[in-house]
Amino acid sequence: MIRPVRVLSLYEGFFAGGARILHSDVVAGLARDGSQQHRVLSLTSAARRDASLQLARDDTRFRRLRAAGVAIDAFDRIAGDRPLAPEDFTVDELTRAAELFAETDVVLSLKEQPLSLVVALQRAGLLPDRPIAACLHRSDPTHSGPALGWLADAAASGAVTATIACAESTSTAYARAGVAPATSWVIDNGIDTRRFRPGTRAERRRVRAGLGIPESAPVIMLAARFDAMKDPGLFLRAVAGHARRSPETHYVVCGAGMTAANPAFVALRSESGVGAEVPLHALGLREDMPELYRAADVVALTSAFGEASPLCLVEGAASGAVPVTTDVGDAARVVEGFGLVTSRNEDAIVAAWGEALRHRTTLRAAALGARGRLDRRRMIDDYRGAIAGLLLPSVMAA
Repeated sequence: MIRPVRVLSLYEGFFAGGARILHSDVVAGLARDGSQQHRVLSLTSAARRDASLQLARDDTRFRRLRAAGVAIDAFDRIAGDRPLAPEDFTVDELTRAAELFAETDVVLSLKEQPLSLVVALQRAGLLPDRPIAACLHRSDPTHSGPALGWLADAAASGAVTATIACAESTSTAYARAGVAPATSWVIDNGIDTRRFRPGTRAERRRVRAGLGIPESAPVIMLAARFDAMKDPGLFLRAVAGHARRSPETHYVVCGAGMTAANPAFVALRSESGVGAEVPLHALGLREDMPELYRAADVVALTSAFGEASPLCLVEGAASGAVPVTTDVGDAARVVEGFGLVTSRNEDAIVAAWGEALRHRTTLRAAALGARGRLDRRRMIDDYRGAIAGLLLPSVMAA
């Protein structure tokens, strides 16, 4: 009997983020069909975010992987503002990592930050000869800090044999930054269209009622963490301008740090001119994103850099909200035919939101018509093919 292909994924940690959601979906999907045996090694067991300590075991992605039968190992460390450097690992951690690498056929690194472990193993002479692919999710690798150097060095030495990018812009940006592995793939993001689906009128009414939003009010939503990359200040300045034109509109922000409990968010709201009279619902980190998208008319993205193929745009579109985005990464290509692209200017964003609301019926129909190409089953099949491709050179050599 032929045993399943053994795949080890490296995570920096378990905390909220689109890349972690996507990669965990891939791993769970591939593990369920039995052709591959997946395991995860997390470099940390907790993360410090928004002045709180978040345990990996409490994270939704962690629980979903465990439910899919994926074994998870974690070092007893806390993820903070900077990734672990190669010199940070202990002898015991390197020994355990080398054992896990030796027991696997293919290694996938979720983004470039966990590659510090690969560099450390290589320096210590403990790195088994296994194909390693870095799964990349940024369009501006210069914001990766020292991790970009670890990736470039590991690719140059042959330790990292391939990259799997979620967008053409990502693949191009990393190539320009000097990352030159032997093989590269581009696999577009996909989502679970069973979870992200349009809501019934009763569902929309229920969700809106829970938020204190009238059934007839336009709703514009930003799903993003409080981070300079997402440029929440630009979104809030656009809210201030749009609210003057359309005072009946409600605005929803959700994501880590997007809450009145975050003093920086409160200060930015004030600086941006969003008064207390503006119905802005700051919900913070939520686990009911499908329901929130169903209650929205527009899903906005105002990111300044770093985006590749933003999940929020396709999740919102598959749920019936019209995407309106700045031109970052592959966002324009992702929403082509059912969304709007705007410049990074609050007046232009206000105008685009207005256009999206005026033409919502037509754009919503187009978005729902694109659900087939947004589904994650295509993405999972593509990853299955990439993993087979990673194994092919070693099979041929044998």
